[in-house]
Amino acid sequence: MRAFSSSPRLVAMRDLAALPKAHLHLHFTGSMRPTTLAELAAAQGLRVPSALLDGVPDVPADVRGWFRFQRLYESARAVVRSEGAMRRVLREAVQDDAAEGSRRLEIQVDPTSYAPHVGGLVPALEIVLDEARLAQEATGVSVGVVVASSRMRHPLEARTLARLAARHVGDGPGEVVAFGLSNDERRGDTAEFASAFAIAARAGLPGVPHGGELLGPEHVRDVVTHLHPRRLGHGVRAAEDPALLDELARAGIACEVCPASNVSLGVFRESRHVPLRALIDAGVPVALGADDPLLFGSRLVPQYAAARVAHGLDDAAIASLARDSIGASLAPETDRRRWLAEVDAWLADPGSGGSAAPAGSAGPTAPVVAPAAGAAAR
Repeated sequence: MRAFSSSPRLVAMRDLAALPKAHLHLHFTGSMRPTTLAELAAAQGLRVPSALLDGVPDVPADVRGWFRFQRLYESARAVVRSEGAMRRVLREAVQDDAAEGSRRLEIQVDPTSYAPHVGGLVPALEIVLDEARLAQEATGVSVGVVVASSRMRHPLEARTLARLAARHVGDGPGEVVAFGLSNDERRGDTAEFASAFAIAARAGLPGVPHGGELLGPEHVRDVVTHLHPRRLGHGVRAAEDPALLDELARAGIACEVCPASNVSLGVFRESRHVPLRALIDAGVPVALGADDPLLFGSRLVPQYAAARVAHGLDDAAIASLARDSIGASLAPETDRRRWLAEVDAWLADPGSGGSAAPAGSAGPTAPVVAPAAGAAAR
């Protein structure tokens, strides 16, 4: 088990944007910049909810929830109707991750949502893969693509996507690195998606399904039993069952923890209630993610700032989270070793863009943005 503690004394607060890290939980449409959403909508004469354009106002805890945010997500997705729009969304997502110190981005996409506008499933995925390669060349950020099916659709569609993903498997620039299952985890029968994950696994694609955010430990067990995941999207509700945490730790199943998402969807009332320390102390690998910045109002660095401020993690613990994210990534081993060395260098240099501040302070990074909106069919 790992146990981290903070100290009330003055400590060096290193720049979280300079911290080398991997971003393993980001959805395609949800990564869109609000300005891009506005421009794409205006070009097509479409109206989108003001909540997506006005900084996503804070939503009272008693009205948070999945369905409100699903409507917002569908409104955002409706403006992505061309190859050019798809390329722009992907390119800007990678640029934004580069600005936040990401060495690796594994972005999730369900090409079904965009296929009608670009000639089908195959061209929809190939557009994403091609632009991922171009964005990697332009930014230096290693980009892998996760093809994710939706629980809202029939399991047979998941098999179709798994077969499509299998045609593009690899760990090179812009290749498919994993197969996922997203959307409202209360929908669908997990076991019915097992055959799709088996198709992906036979092709060498690890499973990275969502589980353990809207539903509790029993659902996490269901996902682990039937889908055999390498990582869990979210997984935070596993903290309600210490025995399950031990099982995840022993199996090395990483949890992609997205604090802003958890709060915005009403899973936890405040960021400090997200059971980050429980996961860490149990030895479960944790990779922080932004999930859907467009809807939740904050990208990756504020998730690390929340770990620092709301959970009191010092920079050694923050560096351990970054190491977990890199270790849980599906990047080539040589790249992961290089990035881990860069994390060590960040920790070894107290002056890496930071300053002296009381432990628990946000330091020189951007403040934690109050999350307020949610995600849906990605």
